[in-house]
Amino acid sequence: MQAMATETFAANMRGPVIQRMDADYDAVRSLYNGMIDKTPLLIARCTDAADVVTAVNFARDNDLAVAIRGGGHSGPGLGSVDDGLVIDLSMMKGVRVDPVTRTVRVGPGCTQGDVDHATHLYGLAVPAGIVSSTGIAGLTLGGGTGYLTRKYGLTIDNLLEADVVLADGRIVTANASENFDLYWALRGGGGNFGVVTSFLFRAHPVSMVYAGPVFWDIEHARIVMQKYREFLPGAPEELGTFVGLKTVPPVDPFPGEHQGKQACAIISCYNGPAEEGQALMARLLGALPVPLFNWMGEMPFPALQSMFDPFFPKGLQWYWRGDFVKELSDQAIEAYIAQARRLPSTLSLMHLYPIDGAVHRVGKGDTAWNAREATWSMVIAGIDPNPQKAGEITRWTKGAWEAVHPYSAGGGYVNFMMDDGDDARLKATYGENYDRLVAVKSKYDPRNLFHVNQNIRPLH
Repeated sequence: MQAMATETFAANMRGPVIQRMDADYDAVRSLYNGMIDKTPLLIARCTDAADVVTAVNFARDNDLAVAIRGGGHSGPGLGSVDDGLVIDLSMMKGVRVDPVTRTVRVGPGCTQGDVDHATHLYGLAVPAGIVSSTGIAGLTLGGGTGYLTRKYGLTIDNLLEADVVLADGRIVTANASENFDLYWALRGGGGNFGVVTSFLFRAHPVSMVYAGPVFWDIEHARIVMQKYREFLPGAPEELGTFVGLKTVPPVDPFPGEHQGKQACAIISCYNGPAEEGQALMARLLGALPVPLFNWMGEMPFPALQSMFDPFFPKGLQWYWRGDFVKELSDQAIEAYIAQARRLPSTLSLMHLYPIDGAVHRVGKGDTAWNAREATWSMVIAGIDPNPQKAGEITRWTKGAWEAVHPYSAGGGYVNFMMDDGDDARLKATYGENYDRLVAVKSKYDPRNLFHVNQNIRPLH
């Protein structure tokens, strides 16, 4: 590429354009997943939608591969690309809350924590994930599940509108009355269709919650998972609760006598009075053995959302796989426990997040996200700070996934995919919505400019 073209591009940008010779290049290009190292040609640090248009036009006109980075939390490193252009939205962080209409306008560079911080002032929250450093843009476009999902649906079920820069450089608004086909596709179809520069969400009353983790020794995992399975369908939707097989972290403040033990955990959030939450959880806990520890208590919702942040800083080695699950049979539970006993590191884990309640009240064809009949979204994650263990955690994750996959429903959450997001996997994930997604992709991005993602290929 000619230096003059790059100079002209940089001059037309309000935000900086980082090149390989720049002192901050390595810092800016670094990824959340330390297992992945990419060397883009240029990084356009956009400050507004005009910068995004400039960057999209430059990439298209110069045949550059494009990666879009929002919060930068992508497990497979899809926020960067070798020898191409990274359109970095991380500086576009505005959040505006309207407490009267209970809506929230969010910039694409915001993390979940940025949104929680702004909405909590008004006693509101947008349903999202469970780690506050997660980028809201990628989380949303893939679906978005978390503690509020049972009551208020997926993040996409609360997306009212998006402003999108298309591959041809146009800016359009997608909502229920404008560009509805694009609005439909954005709700679960990932970053395939353009660059979202603004999200408008519906928010809900959430302030103080009764929440936290309860840990048992893995010897009790079978009964914990069985009782959880039986308890969940009848539990009020104000309770968001997921089950995990993991290790008690070998750090304070975890009790010294239990640090490093293999464990089964139930991690919950009751959005209501603490006494109601405590009584509800007592129904479940009363049928279970005495836990290693019970750290549930009343706390501000953002405190729960950021509870796990210290364990997952940027730069760890990650490899994950996921599936949707309809039924958690006793045989499936045994398979999960067998794999959990082989965890390759203290951070590695297996989680089952509930997909029920409000999620089931949306039709399979109403959004691109198709798994409305699932009961859980399962993830297996091999995680370790040591690059020397990258191969080991990857092998364990793949092996564990292969062992439990026969008990799954087919397809998986696109935000839990790595290099397994091929055409067959995506077709299984989107089901009867897949062909419609291909049609939308062919309309809005016929040359597949936006392909550094779990890619839906346009018709040729």
